[in-house]
Amino acid sequence: MSQEETTASQVELEEFEPPEMDELDLLRAERDELRDKFMRALADAENSRKRADRDRREAEMYGSTRLARDLLPVYDNLSRALQSASDETRTAAAALVEGVELTLRELSNVMGKHGITTISPTVGEMFDPQTHQAMFEAALPGTKAGEIIQVMTEGFLLHDRLLRPAQVGVSSSVS
Repeated sequence: MSQEETTASQVELEEFEPPEMDELDLLRAERDELRDKFMRALADAENSRKRADRDRREAEMYGSTRLARDLLPVYDNLSRALQSASDETRTAAAALVEGVELTLRELSNVMGKHGITTISPTVGEMFDPQTHQAMFEAALPGTKAGEIIQVMTEGFLLHDRLLRPAQVGVSSSVS
């Protein structure tokens, strides 16, 4: 190998060697890496705090969902009892009917205090799949398709979440 070839080989090898970093550059790189890790850890801690706050608020607002759902049949039964009472029954058992009315009113007040609101559709209102559940469809003269023709049970919201849709009958065609 000639002198020129040896020099050319050394130049090529030098080109592939990584440049040497002095101690200051190494410290700066380490500082930047640690700063990046610190910022990521700080962001992660903030995200964890926000997530915990959100979970706490949701537990506060919606933690009673199961109990609320369990109380809905009680509300329904008291309502049906009042609806089934004829005028004769109301006269003969006025105290009993009044007791059922007061119990239903108190249950409604307690539910309201805890964020439970009633969805009370009316006959003639348009069906809304977000708050209503169609139990049947029937063609009824004088109605439009999608109109509520019968209300079986009221629906309920817990704050802004649907606990139970109102159960309704819906007109199926224009007559």
